[in-house]
Amino acid sequence: MISPREILKEHWGHLAFRPLQEEIINAVLAKKNTVALLPTGGGKSICFQVPALLLDGVCIVISPLTALIEDQVMRLQEKGIKAMRIPAKSSQNEIITLFDNLKFGNFKFLYLSPERLQSNFIQQKIKELNVSFVAIDEAHCISEWGHDFRPSYRKISILRELVPNVNFIALTATANQKVIKDIFLNLKLEEEKILFKQSFKREKLAYQIFTVEDKLNRLLQIFNKTKTPAIVYSNSRKKTEDISNFLNANKFKSSFYHAGLSAEVKKNTLANWKTEKTPIMVATNAFGMGIDKANVGVVVHLDIPSSIENYVQEAGRAGRNGKKSFSVVLQNDTDIRYFEKQLARNLPTIKEIKEIYKKMFQHFQIGNGELLENSLEFNFLEFCEKYGFSSSKVTTCLKILNNQGIVTVQTDFNKKSLVYFTTTSKKVINFTKNNNKLHQFITVLLRSYGGLFEQETKIDEYYLAKKAGITNQLVRTYLKKLADADVLVYQQSTLNTEILFLHPREDEKTINRNAKEIQQYLDQKKKKAAEVIAFIKENRICRSQQILTYFDEKESTRCGICDVCLSNKKAPDWLRTRILELLSRTTSISSLEICHLIDTNEKHILIHLQFLLSEGKVALNHQNKFYLTNQ
Repeated sequence: MISPREILKEHWGHLAFRPLQEEIINAVLAKKNTVALLPTGGGKSICFQVPALLLDGVCIVISPLTALIEDQVMRLQEKGIKAMRIPAKSSQNEIITLFDNLKFGNFKFLYLSPERLQSNFIQQKIKELNVSFVAIDEAHCISEWGHDFRPSYRKISILRELVPNVNFIALTATANQKVIKDIFLNLKLEEEKILFKQSFKREKLAYQIFTVEDKLNRLLQIFNKTKTPAIVYSNSRKKTEDISNFLNANKFKSSFYHAGLSAEVKKNTLANWKTEKTPIMVATNAFGMGIDKANVGVVVHLDIPSSIENYVQEAGRAGRNGKKSFSVVLQNDTDIRYFEKQLARNLPTIKEIKEIYKKMFQHFQIGNGELLENSLEFNFLEFCEKYGFSSSKVTTCLKILNNQGIVTVQTDFNKKSLVYFTTTSKKVINFTKNNNKLHQFITVLLRSYGGLFEQETKIDEYYLAKKAGITNQLVRTYLKKLADADVLVYQQSTLNTEILFLHPREDEKTINRNAKEIQQYLDQKKKKAAEVIAFIKENRICRSQQILTYFDEKESTRCGICDVCLSNKKAPDWLRTRILELLSRTTSISSLEICHLIDTNEKHILIHLQFLLSEGKVALNHQNKFYLTNQ
């Protein structure tokens, strides 16, 4: 029989596995129910893809995001491995054909979303398959304590009934003990179970958080010192473009990446970064799927990450070659206030969710008790404008309703028309000089979207109509006229977003049935935001120790290379001895009393007290006073 290492070399070109990969693969081959916690860069996909190629039958892979499914299926197909997904809106006859191909076409993988799995028809077809095992990617989604809880993940256990004699492997990059326990419990993996957990400790990755007002100048300083490939994260598409242009203007080769780019542009941009034609990538968090570049030397966050889990995942893209690397967060008080304001602006209340859901029925003129079986085209911006809703809250609301199985959002908002100017800006101006209205429209178009002369750019006709003060139809007319004159290329989207209502109209009753889980989701988002702010503000405890503690790992050794440790090296060593001597002469004492008794910098005293706490040399009693332990 061919070995896992031979499969690895044949399809991935690697001679050896990363830590724990081979052990996890052997557990899957031995039919053990397995949970694998591998931080970013640990190579989770290999852990189920290799054994699937060694076993007879089809591996069913459950994954939460359509984009993630498409990416993994494409990558497997590029390696000559037969993998399949079920496209949205596939008819019953098309699904029958797909499953016939799975049964008789030597396919090795079927990728499904947890929502798609709930289809009774698909469940019946799964019973007909020879299933090798089940792999659940992003398994933290199963837990309400995870950073991206999806109730639909709780229903994955139906596979235990559909294919009762196969083993499961659940994989995640971010989970604490509470989440891991939830994974075992909800997937019913209690029998024949085994857990593989790789430490989150990254000895050569320096977590550094700096308070700066001039971020652009600090970026230049960073890249003057660092010559390795880099990633710069920003939460705004426009900022990625502006910052990339700024870096290029300062003689640093960079490109930008966000969800608003066409597939072709994304592909070329990624290729240029991988070959280091443009070694600096400025991106939103859309950049991350399948990114496995070993020599990234620095990851910079220009905005506050949404959670510690997301931060650790993105920061972990640096230093995968084992060399010293840096994760740098540039922030200030204004960023923190903006982060907190945005959270409040983006998260709807239960009352607001009820109102948005009700207006969705009114928008489509659906009566009480009525349920339409077909999907409905949904113009997102038009809906928000019509009812005066915040677009960010409607976006969050749609995600919640989709995750709760109340509606299905058939496409995302990225399915938009594409525009690309094929001539110079001077010729564009000359073409429209005799048509004032067309000239005004061109001006609005150019001010609304950057890069139109360099690459295909996604646009929203309704947004342009609103900005230009004209109708949606007139926007399309102008664009078609310009396209006919070979001024630009206009690829009109045939679809906006489609909504499928899964329950008859009952307005508040439907939301009330799900209100507890919805509120848990909203509370968890607030909790995760508070935790990341606390992490940024805590400048007395080693960053690495903070991260390890967050993921339930005990670590007494400081990393020595984070911003906190480097700052603490300035605290005099004699102070530690003085504090211990003082504590040895008393049963307990507060930090304030210590500061009064030792005449030195208060910050240095607090730094040493935190170190002594982390080392277990001292402890705090119920009065919040320090005392010596027996160590």
